[in-house]
Amino acid sequence: MDYLVIIEKNDHNYSAFMPDVPGCVATGATTDEVLKNLKIALALHLQGLKEDGLPIPEPAAQHGYVSTSV
Repeated sequence: MDYLVIIEKNDHNYSAFMPDVPGCVATGATTDEVLKNLKIALALHLQGLKEDGLPIPEPAAQHGYVSTSV
């Protein structure tokens, strides 16, 4: 499954999350590192859901952009 990932630039690093997988987040010094860390976090998160007998979330989020004239 492919989940939409949101990456945000912070003062000293990057953070990332997936809207379809609440509570699964990661940080990293670079975008490559944050994606690598998020992949690890996702595997652990999904394993925990399975162990708890909870459903695996289906990817549903979509992306788009809004332009501004400001």
